[in-house]
Amino acid sequence: MRTFFLITFFVVLVSSVKAQTINQYTISFDNAVHHEAEITATFTNLSEGPFEVRMSRTSPGRYAIHDFAKNVYDVHAYDSKGNELDVSRPNPQQWDVTGHDGTVVFTYTLFANRGGGTYSQVDETHAHLNIPATFVYARNYQHRPVEITFNVREDLNWRVATQLEQIGTHTYAAPDLYYFMDSPVEIADFHLREEMIDGQLIRLALHTPASDTEINEYFDKVIAIVEAEKAVFGELPNFDFGEYTFLSCYMPNASGDGMEHRNSTVVSSSKPLDRPLGETSISTIAHEFFHAWNVERIRPGSLEPFDFEDANMSGELWFAEGFTSYYTGLILARAGIRTEDEYIERLDGALNYVINSPGRDFFNPIEMSYRAPFVDAATSIDPTNNNNIFISYYSYGSVLGLGLDLSLREHKKGLSLDGFMQLMWKKYGKTEIPYNVQDIEAALGEYAGNDFATTFFGSFIYKSEMPDYSSLLSEMGVTLKVKDDNKVDPGARIREKDGRWMITANTTMGGSFYNAGLDNGDEILSIGGIKLAEVDDVEEILSRYRPGQTAEVTFIRYDEERTVEVTFKASMVLESTINERAGRQKRAKREAWIKGK
Repeated sequence: MRTFFLITFFVVLVSSVKAQTINQYTISFDNAVHHEAEITATFTNLSEGPFEVRMSRTSPGRYAIHDFAKNVYDVHAYDSKGNELDVSRPNPQQWDVTGHDGTVVFTYTLFANRGGGTYSQVDETHAHLNIPATFVYARNYQHRPVEITFNVREDLNWRVATQLEQIGTHTYAAPDLYYFMDSPVEIADFHLREEMIDGQLIRLALHTPASDTEINEYFDKVIAIVEAEKAVFGELPNFDFGEYTFLSCYMPNASGDGMEHRNSTVVSSSKPLDRPLGETSISTIAHEFFHAWNVERIRPGSLEPFDFEDANMSGELWFAEGFTSYYTGLILARAGIRTEDEYIERLDGALNYVINSPGRDFFNPIEMSYRAPFVDAATSIDPTNNNNIFISYYSYGSVLGLGLDLSLREHKKGLSLDGFMQLMWKKYGKTEIPYNVQDIEAALGEYAGNDFATTFFGSFIYKSEMPDYSSLLSEMGVTLKVKDDNKVDPGARIREKDGRWMITANTTMGGSFYNAGLDNGDEILSIGGIKLAEVDDVEEILSRYRPGQTAEVTFIRYDEERTVEVTFKASMVLESTINERAGRQKRAKREAWIKGK
């Protein structure tokens, strides 16, 4: 029965495309309950010899390897007449098809059950598709146009939301493979909200159970974010087809994620059904939409052309991702979603992480960016020392963005990071000319003077020094200081686990426990003779000590009880607060900074 259907289908399909050079796909979801999709890819006008079909190993918006081929099975290939062809596997990501007549109809089943930005998920609530995780592609035919037909589950009231150009009821097109792979799809019974801004349509396709009132309030926040980010750059990008789509899925079966694309973004969350919509993933919305300028159009040359067979390594992620992260919180304040106090109080999170990390002893921001293939949702089973040697380029770049913004505002009246981003937009975004690190430095020199740019890059980008945040923030009427300089810091994460107090991560280089030789996996029995089992509170014990004091720590390692002497170091945890006594001039500076004046 299956063979008869396929032969009939192929004759009709191939006859309609045999004179064309369009790669065509169809996808169906009859077995959605078991997370399967049935996919057919049709390739015509092929050269003689083996035809190479591949699954991507990575995805636009990600910087690591994911090997999507692991979820592909029941593979078959046919010629234009429906004759089955030989298929071989030269490597885990590729199928070679031989004996074709210039046409290959490639069919397979995909298992998909992770609803985030990177992967795909098919179930009875939706079909959430990241294209590289879903569709094979024809090697050496990447520049052909693509057509895709979604056989939606009408019994489930499914509709299609995507940045792809709609050319039929459920048929969409892309100019080439690169655009196709960069075009995620949400197929569900979703809520749709739309608003025109400067002649372009901003759409929210939101898959979640919520009232119309909740949806409307949430969309108001989305639009406020769009307007605030437009103000940073002075204008919206010219979106393809005049549309930008937020593909949002807030369901228990989804996973928390966000991933930008040229004219859309995926934002997902495992929000429980009974939790109000409120501010679910609203900061991710702000982050990902900023990428419509910074990454998608102000784009590092290291990400072009995108490599579907290996990870693109980029030294610019501290700017592309990190500066975007800096603006995430700032935009929420400018959009009225966060108060000034809330914004200031949240600054210390990233500052603590970056300033107090030993990772700066090993890598500068450029080199930290190079490590993206190892950390960007990448998986491994062997332990790493990342908590000592790595600082997320998101956070690293965020605090550098803060430092540059405040430094520019102090350097010369009228300068700001907003102004610099506008220059980057005009030079590299609107023109879509790829840039590198040296181009950023040159643009900063053009904006603020070569001496300023050379100093900033020489100290903070090519080296790993930190701006004087206490002084910079003080000029904005913000106090940054050590929260409690009498508190000790063990430099270790100690957690109770099944009645045992364990060090659950690598101890911090240079920290109290590290210097004493304590390490991840050690079971702490007592500190200063006080048994943890009796006190049941590590912080209570540590609060009895002051920096410079010592204590004997008894622990078990490899079933052997040992004792070491620990000299406690002071906590360097920073706290950021508004200085209520700041003068009028500093308050005015703070207002201009936070409100984008």
